[in-house]
Amino acid sequence: MKESLVMMGMPIIIEIVDADARAESIKKVISYFHYVDEKFSTYKTTSEISRINRGEIAEVDYSDDMRRVFLLSEQTRGETGGYFDIRTAQKGYDPSGLVKGWAIWNAAQILRKEGYANFYVDVGGDIQVFGKNKEILPWSIGIRNPFDGSQIIKTVLLGGNEGIATSGTYVRGEHIYDPVHQHAPANAIVSLTVIGKNIYEADRFATAAFAMGERGIYFIERLKGFEGYMIDKQGTGTETSGFRRFTAR
Repeated sequence: MKESLVMMGMPIIIEIVDADARAESIKKVISYFHYVDEKFSTYKTTSEISRINRGEIAEVDYSDDMRRVFLLSEQTRGETGGYFDIRTAQKGYDPSGLVKGWAIWNAAQILRKEGYANFYVDVGGDIQVFGKNKEILPWSIGIRNPFDGSQIIKTVLLGGNEGIATSGTYVRGEHIYDPVHQHAPANAIVSLTVIGKNIYEADRFATAAFAMGERGIYFIERLKGFEGYMIDKQGTGTETSGFRRFTAR
């Protein structure tokens, strides 16, 4: 059973390959993503994060999920030497660099609680997989050429419960900034893909590593349990030492 839709300005795909897949389960995931969008979207004037940025909600009145995201964001800032920071000069707080992966992971847990073992959740190309695909094989996921989105330059095979996230400028333009150097645009590279033990971990570290520029791939290399693939502005690819064990070609 598979459902595709557009939400939060991104394509969302949910596929369950277990024989007992139920439409109601997918509806629960979609409802959860609506909840996340209404709470964390910086584009919606009625969202909680927008109201916080306008000074309409005091910290003592933050929702539990907002408190959790702020706590996780601060933790990530510390773990990345300040290269992940939800504080922006233009619009206050913007936790989107963490919220997407966090929300995908939470959505996957909804499906796990529903009893499913084989599925994936894809939001804007950031993906959490569980189990196997319908051919009882590892999930096959393509990494797009940042200079030509119609081309797949790497195919990775995820056969367990991993997450994969890509940060880059080739789809949304310059939307990631270097918070360490006065929020300068992070434009030394065009794409950085991270495979991690789950999509929350992969997504937050992909965002931070991209902001580091060409040094980001070495940051991923040093992280235990993570692999990455980076493409610079000249089109040169650099991969971590264990990345190849995931590649199909």
